[in-house]
Amino acid sequence: MKLEGKNAVITGGAMGNGLGVAEVFLKYGASIVILDYSDKLEETILNLKSKYPNSNILGYKVDIRDNLKVKKCIDDTISKLNKIDILVNNAGVCKLETFEKMTDEVRDFHFDINIKGTWNVTKAVLPFMKNGSSIVNLSSVTGVMVADSGEVAYATTKAALVGFTKSLAIELASRNIRVNSILPGYIKTPMVEGMSEESNPDDPMKVINDISRCIPMKRMGTILELGELAAFLASSESSYITGGEFVIDGGSTLPETNSMGV
Repeated sequence: MKLEGKNAVITGGAMGNGLGVAEVFLKYGASIVILDYSDKLEETILNLKSKYPNSNILGYKVDIRDNLKVKKCIDDTISKLNKIDILVNNAGVCKLETFEKMTDEVRDFHFDINIKGTWNVTKAVLPFMKNGSSIVNLSSVTGVMVADSGEVAYATTKAALVGFTKSLAIELASRNIRVNSILPGYIKTPMVEGMSEESNPDDPMKVINDISRCIPMKRMGTILELGELAAFLASSESSYITGGEFVIDGGSTLPETNSMGV
């Protein structure tokens, strides 16, 4: 129960990686607060409460682009839980489009959620974090280590989150608030499924299967595996780690090529 007594705010926790983080945190004894704009939020909260009936589980349907509404959600959280020990900035979007065809609206969609939304939530939560708190930002191997065609907006925002992580880590070190980033490769999430449909509308499973074949471990990761990494970074087990980047990709960024070698 390494997170027992801890209160965690998780953005984008209604599905995908955020849901994996929420489930693992509950397993380790944390109280959780999910901020999400998805219509699945209510269903997710009910499911989690049925699995963990003795846990504190709160949910707020909020667009993290709306700074004032984010602040209201965090203020309400404090009124109920008194403190916030952990923040997981997971919420993010990806819409495939080449740079030359991309509209300003699609660009801003990525920037406003992936960067500004993370900024808004962190700004709202930070005043309530004390010695020993932890912030975990979900970046990606995309933009930091690799990229595919059509990912320029997504890659730009995810690379920016690494800079955000490092800068915030150095600022908060004297307060013993740690800030780290997770760089997932392909985790099987609704986002990946959506990107597969964009890539091959007629046969999205072919995209998923082809990706899996190219990963040295021959499969995509699970949301619970990512949740375990987030729990490690949120707990005292990682008490001397800050400003770090932690890749979880089944080895997908290891090969130099897909054709060379024996």
